[in-house]
Amino acid sequence: MQRGAIIGLGNVALHGHLPGWRRRRDVEIVAVTDARPEQHALVSAHAPAARWYTTAAELLAEATVDFVDICTPPSSHAPLIRQALERRRHVLCEKPLVSAAADLGPLARLAEKTGRVLHTVHNWHHAPIVRRTAELIREGRIGRVTHVIWHTLRTRPASVGDERAGNWRVDPAVAGGGVLSDHGWHVFYVVQRWVGEPPLAVSARLERRRHLTWGVEDTATVRVMFSGATAEILLTWASDVRRNWAEVGGTAGTLELHDDTLVLKSGGPAADSSWACPPPMSDGSHHPDWFDAVASQFLAETTGAAPRGANLAEARLCVALEHAARESSRQGGREIPISGAPV
Repeated sequence: MQRGAIIGLGNVALHGHLPGWRRRRDVEIVAVTDARPEQHALVSAHAPAARWYTTAAELLAEATVDFVDICTPPSSHAPLIRQALERRRHVLCEKPLVSAAADLGPLARLAEKTGRVLHTVHNWHHAPIVRRTAELIREGRIGRVTHVIWHTLRTRPASVGDERAGNWRVDPAVAGGGVLSDHGWHVFYVVQRWVGEPPLAVSARLERRRHLTWGVEDTATVRVMFSGATAEILLTWASDVRRNWAEVGGTAGTLELHDDTLVLKSGGPAADSSWACPPPMSDGSHHPDWFDAVASQFLAETTGAAPRGANLAEARLCVALEHAARESSRQGGREIPISGAPV
């Protein structure tokens, strides 16, 4: 039985992570903290075996736990990860793992030094339609991937538990950025796995199309270049509809992802095939059903049942792509090489 702690008792913890932890027989959440004292009232319903701590520092100093699950806004991730690793706790952290590119290297080295796992919640790999797409690509059903188009359309950012003080997702000091930080991280790791090779360069335009007073972008248009493929990505909080759509083109066919329906269009005489893959990708923001596989992968790394490193490598990729995309937008959309990419 592994003993875990939750740091940050907001919507993603209450409706995404804690339901997943409660379904497991090999984990018990025994400690919880949140910067908002009023969240204490929710502990008995959502984590009945957990003790409440008034601060994260108090929890890390006093609670006997094997791992911490960090569900706080992005600006707090790096310092909390550092404190947890220094206390020799394994760390599972919501995305984006870090807001500043310079933070990741020291944290990765600290995890290696302490022998602890640092793992990010890459739950979109486990969306049924994304998982089925990856399977068909591995089977060679569309040949070699040559292009990806991805659209994430939203009418607003995901809500937070108490918006009387505003939504932290549009506060650059807390969120780090807007729609690119919130949604781009997921798209980057999914697309890279589909293409199957490291990105070489990125160009981007970040805009405020509708929410002109915000300090963050509400729309991001990103182009990622690979050696044999390109990815065209549109992310927006300024849409009139809520929808996800993607196309993965290859040398032998095309896959189209229509929220919860996957269609294979063969380049040859074979008839099109389709699969229902509920729930829709745009259904909700917390995706508790996708968390089970994330938890299993994280725990397998902590116990030595699975090798470490793949998830952290994906996090490095996401940090590099976001950093380069923001730099490209500052330079008017100029193509920016990805640091560490092969020449």
